[in-house]
Amino acid sequence: MDGTLVDSTDGVVGAWELFATRYPGLNVDQVLSSSHGVRTVENLRLHCGITDPDELELEATRFEDAIVAESKKNGRHGIVALPGVADIMKDLGPYGALPKPRWAICTSATKGYASAALKAAGVPVPDIFVVSEDVEKGKPEPDPYLLGAKRCGVDPSRCLVVEDAPAGIRSGRAAGSKTLGLLTSHSRQQVEEAQPDYIVTNLSKVTIKAIENGVEVTIHTD
Repeated sequence: MDGTLVDSTDGVVGAWELFATRYPGLNVDQVLSSSHGVRTVENLRLHCGITDPDELELEATRFEDAIVAESKKNGRHGIVALPGVADIMKDLGPYGALPKPRWAICTSATKGYASAALKAAGVPVPDIFVVSEDVEKGKPEPDPYLLGAKRCGVDPSRCLVVEDAPAGIRSGRAAGSKTLGLLTSHSRQQVEEAQPDYIVTNLSKVTIKAIENGVEVTIHTD
């Protein structure tokens, strides 16, 4: 979701800066280079040394609330839709409903934050909405995308996973899906190392149209 549909970079930077005041020694630049696409609870366990499950959940909620709150402070531009998303959603948005959804969101974010971020960016929420709380193992494990495909009632091999984070690309590949890597948050080298099937700059290079039994995807490579 983040880096694929919405850009919350300003809020994420602000949230880590806020947490650095509580957790001395936290290197924000280092965290930002490796944390994207990974569940908040796992990032907090790794970078802040939090091990108590209850404290992890509380701090994860506080962190993701801070993303929204910090995104517009100090001249930041807030949480916005990424290039190409609005055009795709004009056609695809209505087809996210059960009983035959054509698309889903599988995110490492919590439901509360993901819902708030999508609303802020003007992106619709599909009926199949897999969030951090829904899986025991997050990306790069395949669990989020396997669950998303299951809830959509389709085989993962018939799905296209669109991801910007190497962890997410690896998750989609492990699930047996085709993967499309976006260069919105990581370098081309980092994305290539995750070995997606296709790579584009962002979703402005992609056309997605709903058809009778799925979607038709056209990728405009450079």
